[in-house]
Parts: sequence; structure tokens; C-alpha cells
Amino acid sequence: MAEAAYDLAIIGAGVMGLFTALFASRRGARVLVLDAWRIGDSRAASYSLTRSVRNDYLDPLYARLAYQARKLWLDFQAESREPFLIECGCLNIASASVTPALSETYAEQSYRVLQGLDLKTGAFDRDGLHARFPQFDADIGRLDVEAGFLYVPPITQTLLAGLRAARVVIEQDTRVQQISRRQGRIVIDTSAGERLAERLVFTAGLGVNDLLARTQGCDLQLPLRPDRPSESKYFVPPPERRELFTPERLPVFAYLDVGIYGHPMLQGKTPGVKIGYYNPPDVRRQVTRISSVLSFVAECMPQLVDARVLDVEGADQCSYDLVADDNFILGPVPGLPHLAIGTGWRGTGYKFAPLIGRTLSELALDGKAVEDISRFAPQRFVTSHAG
Repeated sequence: MAEAAYDLAIIGAGVMGLFTALFASRRGARVLVLDAWRIGDSRAASYSLTRSVRNDYLDPLYARLAYQARKLWLDFQAESREPFLIECGCLNIASASVTPALSETYAEQSYRVLQGLDLKTGAFDRDGLHARFPQFDADIGRLDVEAGFLYVPPITQTLLAGLRAARVVIEQDTRVQQISRRQGRIVIDTSAGERLAERLVFTAGLGVNDLLARTQGCDLQLPLRPDRPSESKYFVPPPERRELFTPERLPVFAYLDVGIYGHPMLQGKTPGVKIGYYNPPDVRRQVTRISSVLSFVAECMPQLVDARVLDVEGADQCSYDLVADDNFILGPVPGLPHLAIGTGWRGTGYKFAPLIGRTLSELALDGKAVEDISRFAPQRFVTSHAG
């Protein structure tokens, strides 16, 4: 007797794939998740200890979608034994001695976007910033109030518990060898044997191009490339000042004009204040005297100058999959029915995960999404061969 087909197969068991499986299973779909690695593999983009949750994008579409995703995170948190969304806000700072045109800084531009969307904000001049957040030495601060960061381990645990309860089948250490079609079904040849599905979703990050190349009748390749922060460190403050750097007192913070972002220390869970140095793809980073995490601390967070410094390694070192045009890739694969893709999260995708998962489940089961995702369509990378 022929093997029964799953309603949906998902290749890629990172946070996007697991949320896709969860939303689809809650609609009664019989779901299979395949991954070439193990869940939580340190090579995966969604493997980390903390990730920012913020709405302060320069692009109103991303800001609005981030806020929608935050609502879903709050709903999902109700299912977790341990709270994982730390709502401390996100503060963008700028200093005229570093970036003289303050009105043109990321802090000020993103603040105007938030105001345009009627999201909660706060604005501080130098004196106001020092009074509210004495950890910083800067001329302006712009606060995204409904923001913070995620503590990742309980999220993964809650996802896996929900998938077990829904009887979702997860096969790890399973490589996909070929994808074809037979009698209207999708045939997935794997290292563990053949699997059949009515619909298929790729959420394998940088591995998506390899999957596309293994899919019969598909010549689509996506302009993806890997990236990661050039530097990431933990700062462990002296005990007498430690409370200043917990989420009760310190928000998530960024000076994106110079490539800096940071998270408060989560006592007992992260070693210290995490500060990364990165050139985000959606920001034209300026050349300034801030050229490292240490130079940022000396310039803008002097109370951490005497902190013990540790390199961020392993679990909390992020990896990114960048896209040539700097937009997510999310939608159906052109010319291949019942196949959808979600990839290219640009190092900022984790915060969108429940919204992406819900959207991919809609694409798979309904053939369309509730959100307008036309800008993210894989179709934009189809090369025309017409003369």
C-alpha cells in the first residue's frame, strides 16, 4: 500500500519552519518537518540566546509588520511556562560629536516612522536622556516603547511542546536528495527514504538554493549571501553598578548609524550586556571614530569602560542571510504549484517569526496570505529569457 501523503511538508526546522508547522497543525493539517541538521544547531540563523523585538524601522512596512508580530509573540508567550518577551523598550541614540546631522540619524528617522504609525514613543534631549537612562552619554535618545528582546531557549521549548501535542512529525539529520512530482503529489527523496506531501514549504535559510536546485522543473536561484556581526562582546559591569544594566533599567539600545546594537544583561541567563558591531544592510553606516564595540563604549557608555569584557561565542553569535535587494523572500515559487518559500531574513527576521509562520501556513493551505506580501515575492528574481 502506498505511503499516505502529508498535507504539508516543511524543509527547515528553524524558528520560521517550526512556527509554520505550528500554525498549519492548528488548522488540522498533517505536517512533516525535515531538517538536515538538529534543532538548535549553532550553525542555524535562529540559534541564539537573545534577539531584539523592535518596531523602529526606517521602512513603515517593516515597522508595521514587526508590530503585528509582537502581538503574536504576546499570544504565544501565554503558552510558555517561562516568560520570554522582555519588554524594556528599544532606545536609538545619537551624538553630534559622532554624527553631526542629528536630524538625519537613524534615531530621528525611525522615530518619525513610529510617530506616523501612531506607535508609542519617547524623545529625550541630552539632559532628559541622562536623567532617564544615565548609562548613556549622547545628545538625543528616541525610544520605541513597545519593544524589547526575546529570550530564545523557552521559545524553542514551547514550540516543540506544541508540535508534539499536535503530533507533527519532525525528522532531523535528514538530507533532501531530490524533489519531484508524481500523480499530483510532491515526492521528497531523503536520506531516510521517500516522503510524500500535498504541499511544500522551504524555510532552510541559506540552504534554500540547494533545495531549489534539487527540485525538478525549477531553475530559480535566489541572490542570498551569508553575513554576521564583525564583532560581538559581553560587558560584565562591576557588582555595584550591575542593576543599572538589567532590563528594569536598561532598554535594548542601538546607534545604527555607526553599526552598534545592544541588549541588557539577563541575570542568570546571559553573561553581561551584549553589544554587537555590524553594518546593517538597510542603513548607510557612516565612517566615524566609532570603529569597534570598545570605541562605542568609550564614547557613549562610559559606565561600562571598566567592565569585564568577554567575546560572544556559540549560542549567542548570530548569523544572517542577506538578500541582494534587501527585502525578505516570502511567497509562492513561480511555476511550481503548492510550493512556497520563506528566507532572506537579513539578520532581523527572528522578531517576525510568528507572523512569517502564520503567513507561510496560509500560503500553503489557502494559496494566499492575509498580509500583503507582494513586495517579498520570489517572482522578482525570475530571469526572463525572452529575446
